[in-house]
Amino acid sequence: MGNTSDRSIAYQISGLTKTYYTGEIAVKALRGVDLDIRQGEIMILLGPSGSGKSTFLNLIGGLDTPTGGNILFEGQDLSGQDERFLTEYRRNYAGFVFQFYNLIPSLNARENVALVSDIVPDPLPVEEALDMVGLKARADHFPSQLSGGEQQRVAVARALVKKPKVLLCDEPTGALDSATGIKVLDALAGVNEKLGTTTIIITHNAAIAALGDRVLHFADGRIVKEERNEKRQVASALTW
Repeated sequence: MGNTSDRSIAYQISGLTKTYYTGEIAVKALRGVDLDIRQGEIMILLGPSGSGKSTFLNLIGGLDTPTGGNILFEGQDLSGQDERFLTEYRRNYAGFVFQFYNLIPSLNARENVALVSDIVPDPLPVEEALDMVGLKARADHFPSQLSGGEQQRVAVARALVKKPKVLLCDEPTGALDSATGIKVLDALAGVNEKLGTTTIIITHNAAIAALGDRVLHFADGRIVKEERNEKRQVASALTW
């Protein structure tokens, strides 16, 4: 996608904190994150388990609410909003891809994707969404007839059929071998290229960092390091 510095800001995040309580014990999952995310960039989040990556993703995706700080999405503050507002935000603007595919076994690939297209105002055609992830020819196959990588690509198609402005991916290749994972990453990069979707990918795999415009390293609830790639690598060039 080239240089992201001239793009508009998708998210402005300031002083973001999240504390969970187990009885009287407070667990500080995020300890003050400040970050701007530009429209159309691919951002990779690296860090050990418990470093705050998934909490951060859940907060900007409207799946959870912060303890403190602000999340502005296109100038609108997500923090402190009620569940109805956040449901509309998730439905209309955010797509999610998780480590486990969560496809409905009794529905074929086309029907799994159509479930989402039926609830958004201006969806992509289902066949087009499947074609973007290289699965148009597998539209009539059920999850049990698809490989793990194919199931994950159906999950990507399901997320992108709503034409989300942001695609939030939590360990999307975590359950896959490297060759299969590369196909999923290639699909995500293709969506970013064709639709300009801001894409944030959590991974434990440092090799994936080369796919992004920026790489953020999380530790102990903070961003401890930020790197920029002058040029993104294509997924097929990644090795791990």
